[in-house]
Amino acid sequence: MISAPTLEIDVLVLGLFILMAEAFSEKIDKRTLAFTAIIGLATILVASFFVAPIPTQVGATGFWNFYTADPLAIFFKRFALVTTILVLVMMIDYAPVVRESVHGVTQQAGLGEFFAIPIFTCVGLMWMASAIDFVMIFVSLELVTISFYVLVSFTRRNPASLEAGVKYLILSALSTGFLVYGITWIFGVTGETNLARVSAALANPALETSPALFGMIMVMVALGFKIAAVPFQIWVPDVYQGAPTPVTAFLSVGSKAAGFVVLFRVLQPFFILPQMERLLVVIALLTLIYGNLAALPQSNLKRLLAYSSIAHAGYLLIGVVSLAGEAVSFYLVAYLLMTLLSFAVLIVVAQNAGDNIEDFNGLGKRSPFLAFAMLIAMTSLAGVPFTAGFLGKFFIFDAAIRQHQILLVVVGVITVACGFYYYLKVVRAMYWEGPASDTAYELSGLSRVTISAMIVAIIVLGVYPQPVLNALNR
Repeated sequence: MISAPTLEIDVLVLGLFILMAEAFSEKIDKRTLAFTAIIGLATILVASFFVAPIPTQVGATGFWNFYTADPLAIFFKRFALVTTILVLVMMIDYAPVVRESVHGVTQQAGLGEFFAIPIFTCVGLMWMASAIDFVMIFVSLELVTISFYVLVSFTRRNPASLEAGVKYLILSALSTGFLVYGITWIFGVTGETNLARVSAALANPALETSPALFGMIMVMVALGFKIAAVPFQIWVPDVYQGAPTPVTAFLSVGSKAAGFVVLFRVLQPFFILPQMERLLVVIALLTLIYGNLAALPQSNLKRLLAYSSIAHAGYLLIGVVSLAGEAVSFYLVAYLLMTLLSFAVLIVVAQNAGDNIEDFNGLGKRSPFLAFAMLIAMTSLAGVPFTAGFLGKFFIFDAAIRQHQILLVVVGVITVACGFYYYLKVVRAMYWEGPASDTAYELSGLSRVTISAMIVAIIVLGVYPQPVLNALNR
């Protein structure tokens, strides 16, 4: 048995090793570093199944005041590890674009850092999963955000990437200010930063709750930025389109998942205040409506996935309002698989044609395997039965009905119909439109295996969700 914090330490050491190897090994193929990182993260993922029990949170002191390794934390540590492994596989395919877009004295300049930075992002995501103190939440959130600053603008010869990096930097810095300001108000009212002790302080009827509610609203602004909830979503389309495609996938999945874990933990002390539920219902409704309607006219697939990411944040917020931890966790797993699968196909197509929907015309004839993979991804994102995306939405709506959130269910079901329209536009292009050329796309063996595994996982979890649900309860 190993101690839970050892997992983050191991990932951090792995990231430092990759950086040192990149600095002192100039003649090796830099893609070797990515393979090394994948093997290392896979080893740590296996080790996560042998974590020793943690002390109970009641009366916890010292280190355990701000860190926990409960089943939810361990589950999302594995989530972060799997996400990073899949993103690194996509980065290997994306390496030729990085070579062309990064100035350097050698042909491989920049590749080592491109493979190393996601490992440090993974450390931050794992710490966020275990954070139960506002100070720990802030530090881990900033580690993730700073890593994404670099990754979003990494292809610095691309003006769109630089523009995306600047927008993300400015708006993220602003959201950080809201977070710190909110934490300050909460600490000023309760005298605590530990979430369990904040909850105990709020339960005191003599406490003035208005300043604490104001502080929580400030924190919600910051977390709303991370999960791309309306009205804090203005950065999403431009950043998603301008960032390197593997980074867009990482930002879409990793940042959103960690943001929802933190949101769940932070909201628990404040759900005793009725105003919080009403505020979350309004945000969820706005996010659902805006995300789905804005996605309808999109012709660029990265922008379409950006707006659909906003829409999926709305579905996840329904689960948060309904206090459905299992439903939200399963939905995030489904979202991980179907989003990364769509981006894995997009990377290959975009390097040969482009990232507009019309660039997928005739893909079913040119590359049947890639077309089938995108078909599974799009149908799952839309919520077609017998896919993981369908069961994810089913669990969310079921939890909302149990909590009598009928308005959210009605709006959610209506907006799902919008999703069918814009996701199936891609399917129509692949199978109904004529091919622009007869060029067949090449795919590496590792990418083919990874894509196949995600296809199988989406279908299996669409009919048998127990592996994920059981993992949440261990």
